[in-house]
Amino acid sequence: MVQKAKILLVDDRPENLLALEAILSALDQTLVRASSGEEALKALLTDDFAVILLDVQMPGMDGFETAAHIKRRERTRDIPIIFLTAINHGPHHTFRGYAAGAVDYISKPFDPWVLRAKVSVFVELYMKNCQLREQAALLRLQIEGDGKAEVAKEPAGLLAELSARLAAVEEQAEALSKQLDEESADTAAVATAAHLERKLTGLRRALDALEPGAGSDAPPLPSQN
Repeated sequence: MVQKAKILLVDDRPENLLALEAILSALDQTLVRASSGEEALKALLTDDFAVILLDVQMPGMDGFETAAHIKRRERTRDIPIIFLTAINHGPHHTFRGYAAGAVDYISKPFDPWVLRAKVSVFVELYMKNCQLREQAALLRLQIEGDGKAEVAKEPAGLLAELSARLAAVEEQAEALSKQLDEESADTAAVATAAHLERKLTGLRRALDALEPGAGSDAPPLPSQN
């Protein structure tokens, strides 16, 4: 189930909040009320929001000051803010809204269809970002899992390399023993070659015991002396 996005509605007048809820209910998202700037900042401490609809004219902490606090927090600085105002003080007032970090500035009375369309864009962007974060997290887990699998494979690869190197030494030792037998070398050389073969046999058995699936009831290794 896809989790719904949260939209923060900030206005000191209950009738305005009710009107916003009526307009945005068709988006089928979670609408959260805040009747003051302080209440909005408290809600932003615990929840993530797709967009904030913020009334400019509020007693106490107004919309501009509330936006400034939102933009100063690392957790909330990237949340889009749409300013709503009942009066239009001209370009300077609008510029102040954008300077405070708003992505849009709408004067009341506004067209419900336009407001809903603008909010839906930010909701869609938020949902896409959430999906991307989830996919990135899954990919990271997959990469970490593959890395652990490669680490688990390393001992087997090391054993195979050691076995190949030991086989080459065993082959050389066998050829040396045959050569000594054919040339009737002195007893000391023959004894040295035989001792080397016993050493190699012991190493081979020890290496075989390390192979995956090797039984714990393997025969005891011969003395290496």
